[in-house]
Amino acid sequence: MISQNYQNQIVFITGGASGIGLAQVKTYLALGAKVWALDRQEMPIQDVNLHSFQVDLGIPNALQEWIAQTDLSQIDIFLSTAGVLDAYVPALLTDYPAIQHLMAINVDSAVQLTLPILAGMVQRKQGTIVYMTSIAGQVAGGGGAAYTMSKHALVGWMKQLALDYADQNIHINGIAPGAIQTPMNAADFQDDGQIAKEVAAQTPVHRWAQAQEVADLTLYLTSPEARYVQGQVLTIDGGWTIK
Repeated sequence: MISQNYQNQIVFITGGASGIGLAQVKTYLALGAKVWALDRQEMPIQDVNLHSFQVDLGIPNALQEWIAQTDLSQIDIFLSTAGVLDAYVPALLTDYPAIQHLMAINVDSAVQLTLPILAGMVQRKQGTIVYMTSIAGQVAGGGGAAYTMSKHALVGWMKQLALDYADQNIHINGIAPGAIQTPMNAADFQDDGQIAKEVAAQTPVHRWAQAQEVADLTLYLTSPEARYVQGQVLTIDGGWTIK
């Protein structure tokens, strides 16, 4: 059986106002956790155990200022879920400032937040971190040049941390979603939804996943039963990467 008791645990989730992050917020609240949710948008829900923070991860100084004012040493579970797409843009159709902005959100913010959170976990000799990577962190074609680079970088960061801190009881893994129906992919469903239909047709199970399915996988990775899973990327893509 999977242990699902999160009473007296603080779960910190980035990108918590929509999509996968919001599904994670609702899921952990329902299981008794105290949830901290950070997003540039206002949280659409309220709960006595929910503490929300509005910070734009694309502004490094804003995040650094928030970190300096916040005690992150008490976080038990860190779910680094926030991320943005790049519209599948090839390298020569973008520019360096746009790449820098995407990297700030997808990679730099995760690193900035990890450092104080991880320090607290090491001090207590326990903690769990799950990074939301992507199939774009495993293969090309899951995004444009910037997005694919960012997710490969995040996977590398996750794996090295998992190796370096495994013997200190810090549990670190990643999740690689494929086609998940979230606001981040809303453009694929516009008009007649032709792009969404094509993606579903190319996916072996012939459908998109819902955000809750990813939240459920997150629950496994943060459970005691997953403690022997270390430094791995669990793929949830309907079979996309087995083709």
